[in-house]
Amino acid sequence: MNMTRTQAQAQLTAPGAAFEIDEVVVAGVPTRVWKHAPGTLVDILRVSRDHGSRPFVVYENERLSFEDHFVAAARFAHVLRHDLGVMPGERVAIALRNLPEWSVAFWGAAAAGAVVVPLNAWWSGEELAYGLADSGSRVVVVDPERAGRLAEHWPYLDEVASVVAVRAAAGEEIPGVGGRGRRWETMLEGVDRVELPDVRIRPDDDATIFYTSGTTGRAKGALGTHRNICTNPLSLSYVNSLTALRGGHPPESAARHVYLLSVPFFHATGCHSVLVANLLSGGTLVLMGRWDAGRALQLIEGEKVTAFGGVPAMVMQVIDHPEFSRWDTSSVRSVSYGGAPAPPELVRRIGAHFPVGIPRVGYGLTETSSVTTMNAGVDYVAKPDSVGPPVPVVDVKVVDPTGAELGVGEVGELLIKGPNVVKGYWHKPDATAETFSGGWLHSGDIARIDEDGYVFIVDRAKDMLIRGGENIYCVEIETVLYEHPAVADAAVIGIPNDVLGEEVGAVVQVRPGVPVDQAALQALVATHLARFKVPVRIWLVDEPLPRNPGGKILKRQLRSDLLGV
Repeated sequence: MNMTRTQAQAQLTAPGAAFEIDEVVVAGVPTRVWKHAPGTLVDILRVSRDHGSRPFVVYENERLSFEDHFVAAARFAHVLRHDLGVMPGERVAIALRNLPEWSVAFWGAAAAGAVVVPLNAWWSGEELAYGLADSGSRVVVVDPERAGRLAEHWPYLDEVASVVAVRAAAGEEIPGVGGRGRRWETMLEGVDRVELPDVRIRPDDDATIFYTSGTTGRAKGALGTHRNICTNPLSLSYVNSLTALRGGHPPESAARHVYLLSVPFFHATGCHSVLVANLLSGGTLVLMGRWDAGRALQLIEGEKVTAFGGVPAMVMQVIDHPEFSRWDTSSVRSVSYGGAPAPPELVRRIGAHFPVGIPRVGYGLTETSSVTTMNAGVDYVAKPDSVGPPVPVVDVKVVDPTGAELGVGEVGELLIKGPNVVKGYWHKPDATAETFSGGWLHSGDIARIDEDGYVFIVDRAKDMLIRGGENIYCVEIETVLYEHPAVADAAVIGIPNDVLGEEVGAVVQVRPGVPVDQAALQALVATHLARFKVPVRIWLVDEPLPRNPGGKILKRQLRSDLLGV
């Protein structure tokens, strides 16, 4: 007879067990922690060297072993400390697409004691410049595309002392950076030292700044510690072990995992849950230049991929691909997803197409360093519309607008507390005070918790839509639309899309006598924001937009009137 969840949890977290729980004080708040979690990212990097010649990163025809990766990261750490003068606590930004150098830069910067700032590679030049200026980054690692987007902004980014170019053509200079430009390959080739710098780093020291879209129209940097990000791999490993016990089978060795990465490294999922977890456990990462379901199937067969996922739409695209049956997908043992609502039917479809694949769905935020809850295996099959219970070191509760805790099944805002919750927002004390209180994070998501402790996400309190896993805050786009003289009022709404979940739409009240059309407004947004934020459809209306007595636009009514949803 398989164990109950309570029995399995008791066994896994017992004194002396791998997932033993301890209690420490973090920022004055008593907090449950994984007793055996790595203390810092540097501890994880050191352990990774034990995996030796096994492949860590596979990209096209390139393969980087764990030893090669460690040596490259150590060299970059020495470059930062001794050649570029980066001191502990200073910021090093990464503006790259998913390349092997992304991981080397991340771990090298962490080993140098820097605070790593992964920037959204889909951002426009204006947005990238904002991230660099807001974080006060001293060094940025860029690829040619990101460098081009920033071309007109370099002269104004005085705090960026060094711009390190990855995969630039020989002799190619980065326009606008002057003497600040460096070539990645040349810098690393000139370093002989392959041990990590002697830098003292503690668990509650600052480690990362991940930007998350803000309701004020500007992205906010979530300031995470080493404890925050190092909690995540233990949480994932716990879920894997719990799922195995509940299913009556032993957990598979993590060292045999081959993970097809379909989401960006600059996401909490891509970095915390995939990059960090696999470097620690010895898993292999297979990178894709861009997402394509057909190419994913080729890689699953060719690299014997054991795990893949992303947002639910990506999993559905793989299953629905017309050539699915042509490829050997028997190596797949796990199919994970999150970042967007998952239809319960997806569980059945995964079971039909990947008979030995364990489906799992997770819930978390940038502010929770990825995993907060997880639903997997037999538990997910039993409750396919839930994102699962929280991992044992995390507390959740649902509260009403006054902050009073609600009972079982009652709907309110979800609050989260644990060692995974970040310190706050970088240099934004008001936003931090509004979102974080006494160790609790106000998620902004509307949820209920059932009698078994399973969390069900009901709605989003924040004015946000999700396009292919990317959070898009409507006010950011509305702010740009208001810049056009013809726009009297504007409301951004989500347009349902079978593949992406939602696309961006906008309803605009135009001023009489001022000419404007959809193309002009789309071009305006495109000059300020990333292309995925540009509305695919804009309704131009003459009448005022519907509002409630408090003055808030009734977006649900707009969606119903215009889209019938």
